Formats: sequence, C-alpha cells, structure tokens
Amino acid sequence: MVPLQSLSLARPQSLAPSPAPPLRILSIDGGGIRGIVPALVLSRIEKLTNRPVAKLFDLVAGTSTGGILALGLTVPKFPGRPLYTAQQLVAMFEREGPRIFSRSFGRRLVTSDSLVWKKYSSKGIDQVLFEYFDDAKLSDAATDVLIPSYEIARRFPFFFKSASARKRPDYDFRARDIARATSAAPSYFEPMRIPTGTNSDFYTLIDGGVFANNPAACALVEAQCTLPHPGGYLIVSLGTGSLIQTVPVGPARNWGCLQWAKPLLNAMFDGVSSTVDFQLRQLMPTGYYRFQPALNPANHGLDNTNRSNLAALKALANKMIEEKSAELDTLCEQLTLSGRSQKPEARNR
Repeated sequence: MVPLQSLSLARPQSLAPSPAPPLRILSIDGGGIRGIVPALVLSRIEKLTNRPVAKLFDLVAGTSTGGILALGLTVPKFPGRPLYTAQQLVAMFEREGPRIFSRSFGRRLVTSDSLVWKKYSSKGIDQVLFEYFDDAKLSDAATDVLIPSYEIARRFPFFFKSASARKRPDYDFRARDIARATSAAPSYFEPMRIPTGTNSDFYTLIDGGVFANNPAACALVEAQCTLPHPGGYLIVSLGTGSLIQTVPVGPARNWGCLQWAKPLLNAMFDGVSSTVDFQLRQLMPTGYYRFQPALNPANHGLDNTNRSNLAALKALANKMIEEKSAELDTLCEQLTLSGRSQKPEARNR
C-alpha cells in the first residue's frame, strides 16, 4: 500500500491552483494640513513602483484631507487628462494650505479660536477645490473610491462610493463637493449642503472624521460586502501623525464645554484612528500595513500652514519613510507582483 503522504507528494505540480493576488485597499486618515504626510508616503510608493496610485489599488478610501487626496489621485480634472501625482498633491498642500486656512484680522477677533463661530470662511477651500477638480464627477474615478461624511440633519453616516455613482445618476456628485463635505470639520468650516438629485432637498454634511477619521475598517467591510475576493485583502493605511501628549488632569477637572471643545475634537480624531489600527492588527496579522509618524505638540494643529511647520511635517514624514524603507520596499513588491488585481463583479447595493 502506498502511504497517503506519498500520494499527495506525487500529485502533478500543474494541478495545484495558483493563488489569486489580494485585492488591494488604500486608506488615508484625516488630519487637515497634516495630509502632506501621507502624500509624501504615496509619492515614494509611486516613485518606487513607477505607477500611479490608481493603478496600484483596487479601492481607495479617504476621510477629510485623506478624502481630498483619494479624489485627487483617482479623479482626473477633465476626461482623458492625466491624474494628479502624489508629488503634485504634496505641492498642493504647500502652495494652497495658506489659502484654505486663511482668515482676516476681523475674523480672528470675532471667532476667538473658533469657540463662538466657525474659524474659517469656506471661500478659500471652495476656490482651491474648483481649481483642482472643476466639474469632474465621482463616476470619473479611475478606480473604486470610498469617502465618508456625516449627515447632520438626518443623523447618519454618509458614504460616497464611485461604484454606486456609476449606477445611479442621482448619486454621481461632483468631486469638489465631496471633498468639501468630507473635510467640513466642525468649528473649522461650515457644513456642506449637496442637492439630493431627486428633488429640492439637500444633504447637510460634515467631516467624516467624526466617526471614521481612519476609514480603513470601513474600506475593508465595503470590500468584503461588495467585492468578495478569493485572494483576500491587502490594506495600506496611512496616518497623518499621532500626538504623544496628555490632557492636563488638574485643569481638566474643572473644564466646561468651551475648554473641552478643542481637546475633545483632537481626542476624537486621534482615538478613532488608533482604535481602527488596533482592530485591523488583530483581524489581519498579515497583509496589513500602517504608516503613522509621531508628532511633536507644535506640529499637531490641523490648520498650521506656517512654512516652518510644513517643513517640520515633511521632515517627520521623510524620517519615517527612511526608517521604514525596507517595509516600503516589501509593500511595493507586493503591489506590483501580479499587477493590479482582477476585481470580481460588484454585488448590487
């Protein structure tokens, strides 16, 4: 009698099925001007692979500034035009940051650091987004896109999905409107109103960071529900920097709403991102990459567009990139090993 092990070893090699490449997911955190950090990481990835992000990933998710990056890397300004490179978006943060986060002397006096009124007019960010996206639509995305926002009138999470936009004309919103909606951080910018497309009603939307500042888990669930894949999933999650700083316990014991407003917003954004990172590390011991530098307190602001701060953020990002160069090399090999994944047909939603 031939041992069972021998029978299995004698099986012809050609009959063994070749493993399918994983479906590739990119997730980009929110973080205001600190979006320059993931932009630099993506610039290095594009340089190492010699491919644009839209050709490396099957699904790109982004919240707030990460949503702006996700749209910029996947939606051309005009049909047939090249996509923005990550390096061009690095330059966008440097050049346009001061225009986005700009306020007059009078507004500085009245807003009192956004405690009693929104900190910034939306004029600057609206102009920048129009210049970068014009009238491009979500359905123009070169790969699948997922952008979280939050509807405050009806009180529910709102997800912009390019796959749905290609099927439903009433869901095919302009990229610049989506970018404004996902980045409308409370106390910084006014909520974004977007027509529903079916009647005279509107969606009233704020920053998706209030529930999904790190959208990696949302992206994984979206992929599992609509793009089930035999090869599994590869997730690349990019943060905008974490702050190692405690809230002063003594003074905080007596704080009221005004004193807690800004620390609470920061804690909410940072806490959500860290929680999702922990969850995915447990769920995906392999196939999960997280790139997140530590920040100094001076660099933590969402709206600090001083040249010195931008230079410091770039230095922190470049330091992390060099420290994780081996990990980035391995990742880029995985992203390009079999080319772009063959995505299965999406299920009806």
